[in-house]
Amino acid sequence: MVRRKTSSNSEALPDWNYEEKVAEIEKIIAQIESGNLELEAVFDQFANAVEYLQQCETFLQQRQKQVNLLIETLSDE
Repeated sequence: MVRRKTSSNSEALPDWNYEEKVAEIEKIIAQIESGNLELEAVFDQFANAVEYLQQCETFLQQRQKQVNLLIETLSDE
């Protein structure tokens, strides 16, 4: 069984890149859709894709908070 990090905080990963994760998710989807993977590999790849999606969602939520704060700062001036 594959062990996964429980943290989905993209900030904890210094080389983390949103666009690269999206590309990796798309690659995983293509592999799954190809039908060439064994069932165990499908589940492992799906779990990886879910983890990457969670990291992306966390990243976007953090950036949305920053944008909201900046907008609020501009509105206060």
